[in-house]
Amino acid sequence: MRRHQRALVVIICVLLCLAAFFAWKASVRDKSAEVSAHMLDFNRDLERAAVDDDHRTTYEVFVYSFCDSNGDGTGDLNGIRTKLDYIEDLGFDALWLTPVHPSATYHKYDVDDYYAIDPEFGTMEDYEALVKECHARGIRVYMDLVFNHTSEDHSWFKAASDYLHELPSGWDPDPSYCKYYDYYNFSREPADGYSYLDGTEWYYESRFWSEMPDLNLNSDAVRGEIRDIMAYWLAAGVDGFRLDAVTSYFEGDTGANTEFLRFLTETAHSIDPDCYLVGEAWTDRDTIAALYTSGIDSLFDFPFAGQGGCIEQIMNGARPAADYVEEMLQAESAYRYANPDYTDAPFYTNHDMERSAGYYPDDNGAKAKMAYAMNLFMTGNAFVYYGEEIGMSGAGKDENKRAPMYWSADPQDPDMCVGPPYMDEVYMKYPPAADQMNDEMSLHRWFAEVIRVRNAFPAIARGVTEQADSISDDQVAAFYRRSDEHDDLLIVMNLRGQTAEKHLPSAGRGSRLAAVLNTNDENIICTGSTVTLPAYSIAVFTME
Repeated sequence: MRRHQRALVVIICVLLCLAAFFAWKASVRDKSAEVSAHMLDFNRDLERAAVDDDHRTTYEVFVYSFCDSNGDGTGDLNGIRTKLDYIEDLGFDALWLTPVHPSATYHKYDVDDYYAIDPEFGTMEDYEALVKECHARGIRVYMDLVFNHTSEDHSWFKAASDYLHELPSGWDPDPSYCKYYDYYNFSREPADGYSYLDGTEWYYESRFWSEMPDLNLNSDAVRGEIRDIMAYWLAAGVDGFRLDAVTSYFEGDTGANTEFLRFLTETAHSIDPDCYLVGEAWTDRDTIAALYTSGIDSLFDFPFAGQGGCIEQIMNGARPAADYVEEMLQAESAYRYANPDYTDAPFYTNHDMERSAGYYPDDNGAKAKMAYAMNLFMTGNAFVYYGEEIGMSGAGKDENKRAPMYWSADPQDPDMCVGPPYMDEVYMKYPPAADQMNDEMSLHRWFAEVIRVRNAFPAIARGVTEQADSISDDQVAAFYRRSDEHDDLLIVMNLRGQTAEKHLPSAGRGSRLAAVLNTNDENIICTGSTVTLPAYSIAVFTME
């Protein structure tokens, strides 16, 4: 009798195990067949990939307006140091500082001395301490260098001006008596882009402003000075340079600008092979491609940026979502042909552009979020202007675009700056950083999550874009990001305010949903070969 009971117990146990096994199998099958995902839970285990190169995510700081450390109302270098946790927590691994050299203006783009730090911002010791702490955190530092012009108060221009004031009327200047005469472009005849040198019979080139005399960049002596300046700051620990106004070195002459960029690139790399250069070429794609033949590492990708640029037009419905993919394909092809080793430098706004929050007047934040995701999902070294991560406002004159970082709604907050002189009152559309950091649905949290995805999948920044079997249309932008060294990706973006259901391309079936980005509480659902994307959302698949 006991033997029969034992046998019955064994049979029951076996049946229970089989039932559990098939239930487990069914649950696994169901899970693989349908995934419902929202970003905060789904992405929680993503980790930054261990890659260290020029394909980074860079935060632009307008130093004057970022963070005040000493109570004088002006942003400074030590103020930036106090905010490195904030910058690092967002996921940035490079920092571009607007000019820090002495200057009478708030923006410092008219340099008085290339070898010093403006006292408003701190000391050389403060600068070196900031660079050192950034490096300890794995953050690279790029210095803004202005070689198109100097300030009229620069010692070079003062010496040239004094010489011409003393030169007898009708005499030809002799650079052997004053070498600095040859540092600038002087003429006895007035010409477009030239200003009159008071008290003389001379004019000098100054295309940006009469108080910004243009340098003679054909001068061997000037080029020698530039080499020394680069060497000095690279020795101080700087990782690279942002080059201002590279299309204005020689006005309207792309060939001459390309030659000078070649000189700058070869010079910087001869001093430090790892020095990174990114140039401001505010121009069209064809001209950017031509400038890339200089061998420069990066040029800002202006066709995607600003109001009227590719991203804004798509997000406002003026162009189909598919154009995002097509524009990336054209840019990558043109730039790679010109310089196979290029690193794109996508950005959406900077200190010369209206803040992007104003591009979408009726937006509750979803369009602003997706627009910056489009920027951050481009290849290369992606740049973000301070305050865009919290949707700061600012339009009109330049001062308004450079308003104080909105740390707090409390004007007595010690971190807050006063802002540039003559700035209008700027009303912020979204809450300050202090409030957004505690809100899971804020712009700030979205930025951190998008950058986390970018950092977790190296192919986003380092791969090559490929069309995704015509899945893209007016509403959805879909593309592969192929890489020889990293996992290939399929990225599907819903850039409109309605839900989109898409069948994955044949080449993408069997892929794994690896990351999601949602701007609302609706989940992204992936069932077999179909993905359902709520309004303004992104699905990232790894290719099996």
